[in-house]
Amino acid sequence: MKNFIEKLRVEDWVTVWCAIPLLILAATVPENIPKVPSTLVGEVAWYGILQLFVVVLVILYAGMVMLRRPLKGLLPSLVFVFAVSLLAQVVASIPMVKYYGFETVFFSVLFGLIVRNAWHVPDWMKPAIQGEFFIKIGVVCLGATIFIDDVMKSGVFGLFQACMVVAIVWFFTYWYSRRSGVDRASAMILSSGMSICGVSAAITAARATGSDNSKLPYIVSLILIIVVPMIYLMPWLAGTILPLLFDDPNVVAEVTGAWIGGTIDTTSGVAASSMISGEIANTHAMIIKGTQNVLIGVVPFFIALYLSTCGEKGAQKPSLGIVWEKFPKFIIGFVVESLVFSLLKNGQYFEPNESGKLLEKGVAKMFSTLFFSLAFVCIGLDTRLKEIISKENRNLLKSFLVGQTFNIVITFIIACIMFGILKPMWA
Repeated sequence: MKNFIEKLRVEDWVTVWCAIPLLILAATVPENIPKVPSTLVGEVAWYGILQLFVVVLVILYAGMVMLRRPLKGLLPSLVFVFAVSLLAQVVASIPMVKYYGFETVFFSVLFGLIVRNAWHVPDWMKPAIQGEFFIKIGVVCLGATIFIDDVMKSGVFGLFQACMVVAIVWFFTYWYSRRSGVDRASAMILSSGMSICGVSAAITAARATGSDNSKLPYIVSLILIIVVPMIYLMPWLAGTILPLLFDDPNVVAEVTGAWIGGTIDTTSGVAASSMISGEIANTHAMIIKGTQNVLIGVVPFFIALYLSTCGEKGAQKPSLGIVWEKFPKFIIGFVVESLVFSLLKNGQYFEPNESGKLLEKGVAKMFSTLFFSLAFVCIGLDTRLKEIISKENRNLLKSFLVGQTFNIVITFIIACIMFGILKPMWA
């Protein structure tokens, strides 16, 4: 029993436990949950900010206690991270900024990068820089905004696209990386991160290789930095190209979502980018990305199988246990929350407001955006731009850029076939 409890105290599970109270609040008292204010003027705005800060503080402290991480210095550090995150969200809510499509995550990373690279990060600021912790909570909360009836609209076409994109992009990126002189473990980590879901897949692949790969932090930083321009590049490309190929606006929106969901490497990036193209695109993008996320548990098995047959030192023997061990457990929280909120919606426990929207879904999305913003501030504070362009990492950078370009092209083709041609024929 003790060993079982200990297994539930790893970050993947702890982030699920931390997200559950947030979603209970969203489902039961959504009208009492403050929104992130669009202005810092007035008592009401600051009262709401204080409430949200207390929520984040309680979640962070609870998570650190369960993970047995140091609590010293968390409060002043979180005050700074939260303040930068709040500034990013307020700037993103400015009408002119919203008009040009700049999202909260962009400013979160940007402000964090400015602090990290223009000055430095002092020791007192470091305790609350918990990027992965915040990202995972944001992903679980995001699950409550994806309803099963929307997922079923994608069906076999979304599943087929996800499998094809992951397989083709993984093998191409691995092949090109090896030809460019990248070592085997780094090539596997890069290929996994790019083809599946970014940071989580990269970390999972690193664990599967059984090596203490020194390139992992660089690859993670690279993935997260490239996500930012792609958030805005992909909607622009879709809006420019797809209307020339398809007449039906709904088809254009579905192909846009499928294209974005298959190319952008992080779930939060997919959410931010696809929202620029509208609700239909957002729904399909999240479905595709969610399907790819499920494949995180499969790729480590084949990595372990390949390395074990090659006699690679440190590699684990392939087994179903490896698949379960490497699978990111917070994705289970994402799926479960999607199921729970879908059942509540279908059971008519949620009532639309005057504008026809579900308040419960809106609160869950607000929590997701809040924690994603915190996470991206942490990512910026953890990233040194000099390392991205250093000579030592030039081959990795070139492999990533070539692989991502290939990803954009091949996913465009598959998305057009699946959602632009085949799905309309079956409708």
